[in-house]
Amino acid sequence: MKFSTLRSRVKRCEQVVAVRLVDTQDNWGVLSQVWRSGWSPLRIIVAGVASGFVAGKLEIPGKVSGARWLQMVGSVSNLVASGQAAFASAMAAHAAGTADDAAEQADAAAEKVDDAVNPTATAAAAGAAAGAAAAARNTPRTGTTGVSQERDAGTGPRPAEAATELSER
Repeated sequence: MKFSTLRSRVKRCEQVVAVRLVDTQDNWGVLSQVWRSGWSPLRIIVAGVASGFVAGKLEIPGKVSGARWLQMVGSVSNLVASGQAAFASAMAAHAAGTADDAAEQADAAAEKVDDAVNPTATAAAAGAAAGAAAAARNTPRTGTTGVSQERDAGTGPRPAEAATELSER
């Protein structure tokens, strides 16, 4: 195969991956909304009663006690909370990046307008915009879970740390 043919195939595959990534993110958002809205109080109670019944019927005397079941449920709930914290952290980082890009585009558009209207005020506006951008970069962000996101590392807390911090509240 020729190099140009391979290059075009790679570009086409990259475009397919980009489209599928957007579709996956959209579908994940819809799934999370439907999942949250689907858990009504009645369904939660029914699920609890059913799981309690099953746990009672399957319990082997002497080998599995109630404390072991509670330990298992606690572990699973920590795992779920950790996954939700990781997802919220990733979404907050994505939103922060999008907000930074929008702020940069707005600053560029404001500079173009200022240059056209008042060329002498451009230096003062650039200094103010740089100060505001520096303050925004140094301010810790808070995600939807209430866990503070550290901007310096570029990522939020690790899922286990976020789940621990949430469970201690």
